[in-house]
Amino acid sequence: MAKILGIIPARAGSKRLPGKNTRLFDGKPLITYSIASALNSTLITDIAVSSDSEKVLEIASNYQRVKAIKRPVELAGDLSPAIDYVKHALEQYEHTFDYVVIIQASSPLTQSNDIDQTIQLLLNHPEADSSVSVMHLDHAIHPVKLKTMKDNVLLPYWEEENGRMAAHELPELFVRNCAVYVSSKKSLELGKIIGDHCLGYLMPRERSVDINELIDFEFAELLYKKYYKVGS
Repeated sequence: MAKILGIIPARAGSKRLPGKNTRLFDGKPLITYSIASALNSTLITDIAVSSDSEKVLEIASNYQRVKAIKRPVELAGDLSPAIDYVKHALEQYEHTFDYVVIIQASSPLTQSNDIDQTIQLLLNHPEADSSVSVMHLDHAIHPVKLKTMKDNVLLPYWEEENGRMAAHELPELFVRNCAVYVSSKKSLELGKIIGDHCLGYLMPRERSVDINELIDFEFAELLYKKYYKVGS
């Protein structure tokens, strides 16, 4: 069985939504939702929460299977690359891992099955080096429809739209939804979270909310209460 480390990164310094990871989401700290999804995964063998926030680390420490890892300040800045905190987390273990899964705390609607399916996709294709969760790109922001504007005149930014206004007339496109990233050992050794041969696991848009600002938080909470809250 593959050794798989699930890492939940949750730094303290969110500027657009201060205290985001410990903000109460339907009555519980946001970080607890990603922890619960990781714990319910059938493929993850070890779980770590990497944070420079004492409050986040205290929450993580309440879970028996979760290792709370104090992230150095120099690895918790706005521009700090993910590969650095991943390597730091790996250094806290005596054994090695075949794969690392990053599970974003800012995506509370991610389910354990989404995590497992993204992992399994890579396990099924050993020729690949990484896999990520994706969603369909909304046709309203499809590159063909993007415009620049000069003196109130709309001009094509990418290519001429040529009357293609309906979704079925445009090429199907996908975008990473920032929820789950799976990296193989070989990819990490090359210093890459997302390798050159990356696979995509499609998640529905209603589970693909990535929280960066208050409006994202409120929208995700609304979706959670409507579709996913047990007993609602």
